[in-house]
Amino acid sequence: MSCQYHQHLLLPLLLSLLTAGVSSVEVQRPRDRQFYEEGKPFTCLDNSATIPFDRVNDDYCDCKDGSDEPGTAACPNGSFYCTNAGFRSSFIPSSRINDGICDCCDTTDEYNSGAACQNTCRELGRKEMESLEKMAEIAKEGYRLKQLLIQEAKRGLEEKKKKLQDIQVTKKDLEDKVEALRTVKETAEQPEKEAKERHLKAWEDQKALIRMEKDMARMAEVFLELDDDGDGFVSVAELLSHSELNPDSDDSFTEAEAQVLLGGVDKVDTVTFEAVWNNIKEKYISEATADTTAPAETPQEEPFSDNDSEQYPEDDIPEEEDDDDEEDDDDEHDDGDYKTPPTPTQEKKDDDDEGTMPPYDQETQDLIDAAQKARDEFDKSERALREVDDQIRNLEKEISFDFGPNSEFAYLYSQCYELTTSEYIYRLCPFNRVSQKPKYGGSETNLGTWGKWAGPEDNIYSVMKYEHGTGCWQGPNRSTTVKLTCGKETVVTSTSEPSRCEYLMEFISPAICQEPSSLESYFHEHQEL
Repeated sequence: MSCQYHQHLLLPLLLSLLTAGVSSVEVQRPRDRQFYEEGKPFTCLDNSATIPFDRVNDDYCDCKDGSDEPGTAACPNGSFYCTNAGFRSSFIPSSRINDGICDCCDTTDEYNSGAACQNTCRELGRKEMESLEKMAEIAKEGYRLKQLLIQEAKRGLEEKKKKLQDIQVTKKDLEDKVEALRTVKETAEQPEKEAKERHLKAWEDQKALIRMEKDMARMAEVFLELDDDGDGFVSVAELLSHSELNPDSDDSFTEAEAQVLLGGVDKVDTVTFEAVWNNIKEKYISEATADTTAPAETPQEEPFSDNDSEQYPEDDIPEEEDDDDEEDDDDEHDDGDYKTPPTPTQEKKDDDDEGTMPPYDQETQDLIDAAQKARDEFDKSERALREVDDQIRNLEKEISFDFGPNSEFAYLYSQCYELTTSEYIYRLCPFNRVSQKPKYGGSETNLGTWGKWAGPEDNIYSVMKYEHGTGCWQGPNRSTTVKLTCGKETVVTSTSEPSRCEYLMEFISPAICQEPSSLESYFHEHQEL
């Protein structure tokens, strides 16, 4: 049967039930002013035929859809109308009439089966009336709370707008302050920079002087070492005794090569030696250093004995030295003229001899302290400006957010609600995210971040959608649908996972409650027709 037919057929019965209480009158042959108007021909609801009105409910099926027999079982594809006086009327398939099972609470479906059915309509009606009354009271109280939430949201919105204006004024003042402090900072940093550069240059000049004095002292020492005959000259022959000066680094250090190092002459005095010193100083090794670094003589090996291993415990037999090390030792021992070049450690030690940079003089230190103070004050004001920018963004976002037609959902903002089950703790933070965490420890899983209002067009604020949560293993990203129902409290009542990685959460809130025009209208809205 069509829904339109059902509604028109049952509306008078429901209104009678709500206004006059539980009735004991049983309507065996339903009449509807639109479809079943007595005295006028009846047209089947599928328009298959038009028949005289006296053939309606005459236990003979005239219409293909069975609509001419709503109160009998004449049509096998039809529906039987249960009057159910005192409770909600209903329809059942004709095939269930007189089958020995009581389907209608008023027992009218078993009028000819002999089944011992009890009329339970009055009791069912009473229980449903109590349930509907309770639901109506909850809806009424929920709606009252909703009005309070709307008033609170209105006040909150005005306060936020006022706060935003005040902060925007503060921001302008802070911006001016930041720019002023930036100028102070840059002004203080310029003399600081110049003073530090002067100090560093003085230190570099001092180090250069120290290095030059050391270099001249070393040059004098090397000249004396090379001047073997003490005649005040360094000759090619004297230079050949230092094979480390060989420019080719091969085994042959010739007189021609030595002469090149001396600037193309056979010998130089102290003045001329200064001109060729750069050719020599990098490779030259002091004879005193060579003496202290000469390799020790290789101890004479003991004759081989089969019992050598018995001189040591099994675990203490000394390891044999690396053959490469032995060959290197032999090479150094054979070439008595070779001298080891200075190591990086020695060069570092030379740098350390120059000392560390001296502390700043008082005038420079005062400039540094003044510049640092200016930097600290600038950084502090800049941080304050960033914080104000964050506050403005958050307020603008909250003010422009869709919290419902009258901002009734605004109270949920920045709040979170939890539901604990046997395994998990579910957490709903409206307009932010939904998460799931194991009850007995473990990491939190994101079940979705705020997406949109997703209810039907006529009630869009009844459903929230949270999307793009943590991805499932070889599956989609998790998402959660939150269904809102009217209630006096704000609480998550249940969670489920009807589809893989798609969660459903039931959430009660007074903000979703609608105004019931009257108790009767609320009953009418919640009756299943």
